Amino acid sequence: MKKLFKIIGYLFGAIIILVIGAIAYLQVAFPSVAEPAELNVEYSQARIERGAYLANHVTVCMDCHSTRDFSLFSGPPVDGTLGKGGDKFDHSMGFPGVFYAKNITPTGISDYTDGELYRVITTGVTNDDRPMFPLMPYLYYGKMDPEDIYSIIAYIRSLDPIDYEVPDSEADFPVNLIMRTIPTEASPEKIPDPSDQVAYGAYLTNAAGCIECHTPVTPQGQIIPEMAFSGGREFGNPDGSVLRSSNITPDPSGLESWDEIRFVRQFKQYQDSGYVIPKVQPGEFNSLMPWTMYSGMKDEDLKAIYAYLKTVKPISNQVVKFTPAEASE
Repeated sequence: MKKLFKIIGYLFGAIIILVIGAIAYLQVAFPSVAEPAELNVEYSQARIERGAYLANHVTVCMDCHSTRDFSLFSGPPVDGTLGKGGDKFDHSMGFPGVFYAKNITPTGISDYTDGELYRVITTGVTNDDRPMFPLMPYLYYGKMDPEDIYSIIAYIRSLDPIDYEVPDSEADFPVNLIMRTIPTEASPEKIPDPSDQVAYGAYLTNAAGCIECHTPVTPQGQIIPEMAFSGGREFGNPDGSVLRSSNITPDPSGLESWDEIRFVRQFKQYQDSGYVIPKVQPGEFNSLMPWTMYSGMKDEDLKAIYAYLKTVKPISNQVVKFTPAEASE
């Protein structure tokens, strides 16, 4: 019996050593991306304007990196908070930890070189070699044309500085280790010619990260590729109510009956001079979709996204968009 206990003790010790070794290996070997490139972005007016268009209306960086007013429909950004950061994502929303959007005004990124900014935007690795949780859609930004990323860098450098300290994000175990393996080298693509509407729409759809919110996920939070764009991803609210994203495939339960005019109007209505953003009472349906931001997208870009979405695989998925708190208990 003593010999058996000794063998069990050796096995247990070996397992502990293997676990410690694996953790140490993850800490040392990952994230596995190259050092930041030597990069000096030209902060021209044209580049800043392109970056402003992307960050506010396509990639919508300002969606998370500003204060959103959810007492109003779709939570428009509060004036004077662009780039401030502080948006919180935690367990009440289904996330494996507590994550904060960083301050990306010149105050918050003052210790980043342009090369380090390019790397963190496109690979999710910070200037002190820490991985970011992929709530930041760097896996999509890494496929964008570098020129567009340079423009975003120029734009955020031009923002009004805001002195606001954002807490550090903290992932739960073992996600804090797993997320070290997620960052990969960027695989940038050139912007397709807008005359190739479907290819151009695919580029914009990737830049906007549409697939991330409009696709169901596994319990571990990974999107299910075979259900791409079919909607139904759940977003829990602190009050217990649940929002779900729409099906945007060309299926009868999605966009099959929508024509281009209706699709563009769905976005542009929020830019109409007569539109007044409605107040939303606690517990009532609201939308995480930043409609007021996407409404600033150019008509030709919205039409291209529509053309691309019409080519994706139709998937039947009838989505219940909102379940009130009392009904979800």
